Amino acid sequence: MHVAYWIVAALLALFYVYGGGLKVVRSQEQLRPMMGWVDTVPMPLVRLIGTLEVLGALGLVLPPLTGIAVGLAVAAAVGLVLVQIGGLAVHLSRGEVRVIGLNIALLVLAAVAVWLGAAY
Repeated sequence: MHVAYWIVAALLALFYVYGGGLKVVRSQEQLRPMMGWVDTVPMPLVRLIGTLEVLGALGLVLPPLTGIAVGLAVAAAVGLVLVQIGGLAVHLSRGEVRVIGLNIALLVLAAVAVWLGAAY
């Protein structure tokens, strides 16, 4: 179970550090080609989402790695599930059914991280 958790957590952490980091540092014009939804959401909210994604990624990895407050990894995974539910809602409200595959995959991986983290 530990190996499975680390595989899932590492994949999620890499994705969220990259994607969240882009939301934190790039402008709306730079994000628009890959994230069309940034036009409908205020940039402070985009930056907040990015920050939460980066913090969630760190929360998946650092507590189990240090052995301190390991339960926070489960909380981080739950937070990432909620981020993806929000992402699905935004895409569905914009009629972007074709692009929700990544959101569903990340939602499932985050839910698996919750399950594996709880067994950790």
